Amino acid sequence: MGIISWIILGVIAGFIGSKIVNKSGQGIIMDIVLGIVGAIVGGLIFSAFGASGVTGLNIWSLIVAVVGAVVVLWAYHQFSGRRTL
Repeated sequence: MGIISWIILGVIAGFIGSKIVNKSGQGIIMDIVLGIVGAIVGGLIFSAFGASGVTGLNIWSLIVAVVGAVVVLWAYHQFSGRRTL
């Protein structure tokens, strides 16, 4: 995947993950970073269970990235001390 695809996937996954975890975005830059990190984490999680990770700019990759972004955001909030409702 090219860098533009990772950024697009990161923005979408970070935004959706932020809405799931705390109902508000973290800001565009943080959404991108957390979305890209979430895509990597999601790929690792799915690979550990025998499923394919991020395969390109498609719906499956978006699902994997959103799951990873939710995990990363949850961990981020746990370590930063910010609690969600």
